[in-house]
Amino acid sequence: MIATTTILADVASEVGGKTADVHALLPVGADPHGYELTSDDLRRLTRADLLLINGLGLEQNLSGTMKSAGMDLPLVVTSRSIKTRTMKLDDGHGHASSERHVDHAHNHGKSDPHVWFNPNNVLHWVDVIETELVRHDSSHADIYRRNAEVYRDSLRALDRWIRATVSQIPEERRVIVSDHKLFGYFADEYGFKVVGSVVPGFSSLASPSARAVAKLETTIAEAGVRAILVGQTVNPVLAERIAEDTGAEVVRVYTGSLSSPEEPAATYLDYMRYNVRAITRAAQ
Repeated sequence: MIATTTILADVASEVGGKTADVHALLPVGADPHGYELTSDDLRRLTRADLLLINGLGLEQNLSGTMKSAGMDLPLVVTSRSIKTRTMKLDDGHGHASSERHVDHAHNHGKSDPHVWFNPNNVLHWVDVIETELVRHDSSHADIYRRNAEVYRDSLRALDRWIRATVSQIPEERRVIVSDHKLFGYFADEYGFKVVGSVVPGFSSLASPSARAVAKLETTIAEAGVRAILVGQTVNPVLAERIAEDTGAEVVRVYTGSLSSPEEPAATYLDYMRYNVRAITRAAQ
């Protein structure tokens, strides 16, 4: 079984345990918005029996290559039952509306795909992965169900820890500016306000206009934003320039990929703890 991102692969590995053979398609450090499949990737996919994807347009850059290669691999959209954040249709800057709905497909790229920043959404991933593993390998159903329940307990404990940790931040400092719009689910769940992003929209591939950058700098100054959160997979040059102009600090976080095993975000649980600690330190 192959999962597109390292984050999704880690969650699937927790459910599959030693019984399921799970591999990440994208390497550590790859940006899922812009990654292009290699010939080796395509060969690995031809040997897989199942492909797990986040969905909601996150892997849109990969789908064309797979289709042109004539691949007909069983595909599971793990975010299919999650209530998603959506982008306003009339907002050219990519601001998200408060509207939420269950997106069973890709919603034509209008949904915020970064669902994993809320561990309660990852509980939905676990449900879907458990169902699919049981369906494809019913002889080990009890193992998958037991693994899934143990991991659900870990996710619930993570949620409690996040709430306790962010409670240390005064409400007026619970503001976020990031490299692109990816902390919406986190902000909604834990009482933060996303006041801006370096590039518009939900993709790191977008580009801001000079006017948009100037407006963001004004917002940062007015909101008293102390840090710009920039993913390890994203070029920080523009964020660094904005930080220099505004007196803010660039804080590197993990976004579209886990870290290598030797670094501090090698599992999804560690990834979330690292990011929450970074956000908390930046806000205090």
